[in-house]
Amino acid sequence: MKKKCNFLILLFAAAMVVTSCGSKQSGKPNFGDDEYAVRTISGQSTELQTTYPATIKGVQDVEIRPKVSGFITKLCVQEGQAVKKGQLLFVIDNVTYAAAVRQARAAVNSAKAQLNTAKLTYTNNEKLFKNNVIGSYELQSAKNALEAAYAAVAQAEANYVTAKQNLDFCYVTSPANGVVGDLPYRVGALVSASSQQPLTTVSSIGTMQVYFSVTEKDLLEMTKGVGGIHAAIKDYPAVKLQLADGTIYNHEGRVATVSGVIDPTTGSVSMRADFPNPEHLLKSGASGSIVVPHHASSAIIIPQDAVSQVQDKYFVYVVGSDSKVKYTPVTVNPNNDGKNYIIETGLKVGDRIVMNGISGLTDGQKITPITEAQYQEKLKKTEAMGADQSDLSKLKKDFGK
Repeated sequence: MKKKCNFLILLFAAAMVVTSCGSKQSGKPNFGDDEYAVRTISGQSTELQTTYPATIKGVQDVEIRPKVSGFITKLCVQEGQAVKKGQLLFVIDNVTYAAAVRQARAAVNSAKAQLNTAKLTYTNNEKLFKNNVIGSYELQSAKNALEAAYAAVAQAEANYVTAKQNLDFCYVTSPANGVVGDLPYRVGALVSASSQQPLTTVSSIGTMQVYFSVTEKDLLEMTKGVGGIHAAIKDYPAVKLQLADGTIYNHEGRVATVSGVIDPTTGSVSMRADFPNPEHLLKSGASGSIVVPHHASSAIIIPQDAVSQVQDKYFVYVVGSDSKVKYTPVTVNPNNDGKNYIIETGLKVGDRIVMNGISGLTDGQKITPITEAQYQEKLKKTEAMGADQSDLSKLKKDFGK
């Protein structure tokens, strides 16, 4: 019994030692002192990127609408079909319009015949007037009739052109090379120029135009010091396109235009980037995101563990020359990798910040700075002691049995 009691005393003493070394407090292992890992800030080269929502459109998205009324008698294409400029898309019932052409042509021939008669009359009256057979009134009347005949021919020819054009409008052709969109009307449907929906849309997709908006601040940063918007566009880096499934499109694009007007409701400016589309992977009307790369040669990058977030504000503990910490606000770049923050303001190269256990610090607290390597070494020792404590607990349990 005495042997068992002695063993229990030794076991309890060992457990107390390990417990005092391995307990944790305020997010930092309790090393039994005020030592905190501190890092001196240095600039790093890094590649940053900014992402903007974008809308994809063809260079030409042409709505095909009928100019004449009638029933569709023939559908010559299918949805998604690639077409050439001038290729026949639809045929609208042309019987009435063909008859109007024939009627207009007959009217032209009739007007020309009347014109020939008026010419003969006027020529004959000129001779009679010279021989004093008729007076000036009869000559002027013949001349007026001739001019009226010329006008009648011109009017008949204009009507013929209109009728011929209306007949041509019955054959709807593609105005450009591209891809056919939806076909809401089929054979037998009655269409007209006032129809709510177009017959279809032909999109030229050899090159795609991707529209996105940047803030007024981004625009100022882009144009400041480079000599204006045109120089900024020329020097703008090649951009990438992230598709709806999260993949990056395999061709880079170039910014082509920037709107000269800031939208007062959103405070943003519209920009357009052009992307080649040789595989016809991009479709007009699709959505994605423009990815703009930025190279930073002296960025301040720190782990997120060293940053305290309070609502939408961020803070770090800066260590002064007297080893006292100061609760310091910083601004971070919204783009991050989930592990580190890029600090935009609030820190400078040469500052020292606390890296671990910041939840247990208070503003103005004095600490003992150690290196991150020293901190990790002490952390390993603490974890080892914690493992020993677990072994002792198991031993105690077994001995109690």
